[in-house]
Amino acid sequence: MTRSTAPGPLPRTPSTSRTLAFATLTSLLATGLIACRSDPGSSAPASGASSAASAASAASTASASSASSTASASGPSTTGPSTTSPRSQYLRKSYLKREVRIPMRDGVTLFTAIYTPRDSRQPRPILLRRTPYSVGPYGEDRYPERALGPSEEIERDGFIFVDQDVRGRFMSEGDFINVRPHLTDKVQGDIDESTDTWDTITWLLANVEGHNGRVGQWGVSYPGFYTSAGMIDGHPALKAVSPQAPIADWFWDDMHRNGAFVLALAFNFFSSFGQPRHGLTKEWPERFQHGTPDGYQFFLDLGPVRNANDFYFQDRIPFWNEITAHPDYDAFWQVRNILPHLRNIHSAVLTVGGWYDTEDLYGPLKTYAAVEQQNPGIQNTLVMGPWIHGGWAKNDGRSLGDIDFGQATSEYYRKHVELPFFRHHLKDAPAPVLPEALVFETGTNRWRGFQAWPPPEAKEKPLYLHGSGRLSFDVPPPAEPAFDAFVSDPDRPIPYTQEISTSWATAYMTEDQRFASRRPDVLVYQTDPLDEDATLAGPIDVDLWVSTTGTDADWIVKIIDVYPGQVDAPQDGGRDLGNYHRLVRAEVFRGRYRDSFQHPVPFDPDEVARVRFTLWDQLHTFKKGHRIMVHVQSTWFPLVDRNPQTFVPNLFEADDLDFVAATHRVHRDAAHPSNLTLRLLPTGAIASEVAVPSR
Repeated sequence: MTRSTAPGPLPRTPSTSRTLAFATLTSLLATGLIACRSDPGSSAPASGASSAASAASAASTASASSASSTASASGPSTTGPSTTSPRSQYLRKSYLKREVRIPMRDGVTLFTAIYTPRDSRQPRPILLRRTPYSVGPYGEDRYPERALGPSEEIERDGFIFVDQDVRGRFMSEGDFINVRPHLTDKVQGDIDESTDTWDTITWLLANVEGHNGRVGQWGVSYPGFYTSAGMIDGHPALKAVSPQAPIADWFWDDMHRNGAFVLALAFNFFSSFGQPRHGLTKEWPERFQHGTPDGYQFFLDLGPVRNANDFYFQDRIPFWNEITAHPDYDAFWQVRNILPHLRNIHSAVLTVGGWYDTEDLYGPLKTYAAVEQQNPGIQNTLVMGPWIHGGWAKNDGRSLGDIDFGQATSEYYRKHVELPFFRHHLKDAPAPVLPEALVFETGTNRWRGFQAWPPPEAKEKPLYLHGSGRLSFDVPPPAEPAFDAFVSDPDRPIPYTQEISTSWATAYMTEDQRFASRRPDVLVYQTDPLDEDATLAGPIDVDLWVSTTGTDADWIVKIIDVYPGQVDAPQDGGRDLGNYHRLVRAEVFRGRYRDSFQHPVPFDPDEVARVRFTLWDQLHTFKKGHRIMVHVQSTWFPLVDRNPQTFVPNLFEADDLDFVAATHRVHRDAAHPSNLTLRLLPTGAIASEVAVPSR
């Protein structure tokens, strides 16, 4: 396949306040033909694919080599001379690498790298990862610097590792579709990610030597989505699956939060990933250069989101255009929700997420719940640790920002959970002691196991907003109408973090919130010091009664653990946490969606309206002597875009004149009892609590 000419660089365009920096965005990969395939329950390829499948064994390696030699693109190289680092030398010594093209039922081929242990004395299971992020380094003489599988522990245990570029990405043929919709009623010619997974496994079993007939699949983040898709109508050989930080629905994962647009992540991600490819390639495009380390200022100077296309993208990023054309939860987003399709799963499932994953917290929680509800009888385990996005695979998990967790949580998970899970289901090793839900309790820094998540013993208890910044479990008494007010100015948005960065502030989800507590556009409420420990277990339901002088508004609610003025002396040079305002959970809700995410409505100025939404799950203990604090604010920048506070049918089309300051009120009287409903565990023994894996 030849590579077409890439378009020229995106032009420089000044903003109203300064010239914004940019990078030349280079093209990625070439499009091919859409595949045709029958139902994944059939082991036979659809007509038209048989000839491709029959020739695959002899021709696959040659075709991969041929395509590799003709593809080229600019950007960070994933090719080059054979690596000689100790890591690569170990992999070269231990594994034999082969690159092949695996045909799908329609004849579209997917580029696949296979690493087989050189020790062939016993059959090995296959561990598959399907990714849109490249299986590089390309070349059968080149080995990666990373672990081949989920961890070095699994790599050392000996599996056949298979990495595949998904359809339409890098060296694989076909058309790429973001979070490709799953098709429930397939006919001849239909394909989706579950069918591509089925065809891949069928080919591997027929063409890879030395396997034991069992396959596992795993993936973190976007590869987690492909893992979830792969277990739907699963192949009989697929015995163990681990979606980790999986995308479930992009209207709540990654790109949106309750209708608010996650500006920095979406802009940074799609500025490179979203570029259409123009030929098979081994290269990533150049990353966007902001021209400053200050992401807050960059996105503030950008102005309305519509300027991203005018100044930089100029309609060259198709999925950005789709996002901005679909601001509401319409059919475009609904068909990309994989949760209703997580059915007919026969493998054991280990879903993994991080309490501090700013990208995909919704995904693992909802994936676990959907699999549990729609697939009775299978082994279905949820693991939630004190991790950032993919942190369980990246580091030891001992701390995040200023907060120390007292143990190497990631190492514990990799050695005592993930490795035994795959060894048991793929190698007949002894069954690990895995509860239904293995969750890390922050505040007390311990692992806990439960027979269900959330644990049924967690009881709902509303926490009410009162006057003078008080927060109490007491219902507001009958009285005159009461409210607290603040002015929200979109020209001076509240930063979501103190960190100066153009990308994610990885530690913001545990960050000290005193910088926000002291702003006049943040309402602050707190309890008296607690008389006993209070353990939050599960989601938090927000119920606000609000009004505004504008016609639209965002509502951000944070729950915060306020430490006493004096705490134990910091160790190892750590920060003194006296009076620390530790963020526990926070979420935004775009007020126009208070009645429906499909049909937004404006606020009537100065009319009281009810806004209800959920802060996603957490397991955290507020210790005796600590206080529970709540913030209410209306900007959180640039984590989410600024609401102009003037109702515009499509906020992506708002212009400078739509952005106005407005006075927002949170009502807190007996007729309008704004509150947060916590789910609190009782002290003492919990009937649903079970043992956790020992160290």
